[in-house]
Amino acid sequence: MADKILVFGASQRTGLEVSKLLAGRGDQFKVFVRPTSDIAALQALDVEFATGNALDADSVDAAFASGDISAVVCTIGGSRNEPRPDVEGTQNIVASALRHGVQRLVLVTAIGAGDSRDVLSENAWKFLGPVMEMKTKAEACLTESGLQWTILRPGGMASESATGTAIRTEDHTTMGMIQRADLAALVIECLDDATTIGKIYHTIDPEAAEEPPLQRGVQPSGAKP
Repeated sequence: MADKILVFGASQRTGLEVSKLLAGRGDQFKVFVRPTSDIAALQALDVEFATGNALDADSVDAAFASGDISAVVCTIGGSRNEPRPDVEGTQNIVASALRHGVQRLVLVTAIGAGDSRDVLSENAWKFLGPVMEMKTKAEACLTESGLQWTILRPGGMASESATGTAIRTEDHTTMGMIQRADLAALVIECLDDATTIGKIYHTIDPEAAEEPPLQRGVQPSGAKP
């Protein structure tokens, strides 16, 4: 069996952009989607589906059960009107990866998590603080797991065309915005590059506008990736 990449959060936003890039270069991959997800865009790709909920450990484990998963991309998040899977979902994914011997995992969180808390303004923290605390716990779950991990922290995100000018940096004082299509390209870049293992990157587009995300029509750091 060919090794497959398993993508969580694949039905929309960054996860969908990752899926498009994987399909475009001919990778074998599987997408994990909820039963209620709109999968029309994914159905146009040559992709295998696993259905479940990241909050349900059994359905997560079933996605790994085929034994052909070589790496995982996790872009899960949530909105204010639904239970967020950031912590428990990540815990379930990490546990299943360990159980099934899958070592490589790339996780998307947000600027403001972990040691980047002070990058956010106090006003932004009032709005995003609880989400950042969850993303911090998700990061800790992964970094303490023993897996070969990489974490990407985007700032403000938008869903326009890729610019090709986004970067990843280990400077955890950096803040900025990024297009999800560019973030997806950086996810793939890290997946391919073993030198990124054990690294946490802030991902921004240095040529993008620098206004705080909450002051324009850009989803802030901490929105669903």
